[in-house]
Amino acid sequence: MKESAYKQAGVDIDAADELIERIKPHIRKTNRSGVVSGIGGFGALFDLKNTGFKDPVLVSSTDGVGTKIKIAIDTNTHDTIGIDCVAMCVNDIIVQGAEPLFFLDYFATGKLENDVAEKVIAGVAAGCLQAGCALIGGETAEMPGLYAPGDYDLAGFAVGAAERDGLIDGKNIKEGDVILGLASSGVHSNGFSLVRKIISTTQGYTLEGKAPFEPSKSMKDAVLAPTRIYVKPVLEAIKIKGKSGDNNNRASIKGMAHITGGGLYENIPRILPDDVCAHLDAKSWEFLPVFRWLREAGKLQPADMARTLNCGIGLVVVVEPEQADAVKTSFEKSGEKVYTIGKITKRDGAEVIIDNLETWA
Repeated sequence: MKESAYKQAGVDIDAADELIERIKPHIRKTNRSGVVSGIGGFGALFDLKNTGFKDPVLVSSTDGVGTKIKIAIDTNTHDTIGIDCVAMCVNDIIVQGAEPLFFLDYFATGKLENDVAEKVIAGVAAGCLQAGCALIGGETAEMPGLYAPGDYDLAGFAVGAAERDGLIDGKNIKEGDVILGLASSGVHSNGFSLVRKIISTTQGYTLEGKAPFEPSKSMKDAVLAPTRIYVKPVLEAIKIKGKSGDNNNRASIKGMAHITGGGLYENIPRILPDDVCAHLDAKSWEFLPVFRWLREAGKLQPADMARTLNCGIGLVVVVEPEQADAVKTSFEKSGEKVYTIGKITKRDGAEVIIDNLETWA
């Protein structure tokens, strides 16, 4: 059979059809209540009524993985980058008290390589399983001439829901509330332009060589550790109701911040009322070895790191003091490493104050 003009132009429809068949088993594993139709249609269907919500508000988020993808491409390590894509979206949803329901991915490349694409999308499905949401659709775009050979990009879109009276927005945060920090798994998926620069310009270190901060792993495996997904531990912790205030149906967790681009200094203020400040102590949590190495190798200032990287804290949780111990215990039972990292104080200038940053130096 004569090769089609479209294939001659660089787009292989048959390869795309084959990929769909290869990823169907991964997608089926993510099926959950509410799914009406999966991949194959023009639009994926989801029945919110079947999830059991009574008065739901939808919460959505979209994000990508950033230049962490470049490390995955350069080292031919594609099986976890999809987890990062899911994590960046669902962690943004869960901080508002919403349960992620479904996810759609967008995979774009110059020439479709099904072995690579299947690994990437299998990672997306694995992330959805961790988050308890269904992968119900997506797009695979082959665009010759737009991407360099071997390159691809990955982004995602998630939708979740919360009961109207269960939304967590930070409005009730007040002086005296306790700040908990959930440990990150490493760099997560932000600041990788800086990370890549430090690795490439520091003599004696390569992505394939041993990681100086984790000698049992290669540098690539250490820095590609997928972003931690906090969904299920948070869904369990928000069941703990508050003891203070008039509305005892409210969760004792008053606000949460996903620590992504902008680090601690830029993300925590997004949930704070105008009259309060988050006062943290840098000595109160583990400054992971990867961050210590990045600081030393890149000659970075601690304050600059706290504005760029998560520095060991992937999720910040503000909770009423009466229930701080109960919430911390809940997270620990879910397998999280939790630190009490500070308190909410009256604002007198800065939105976030971090004491003892010099201990990172």
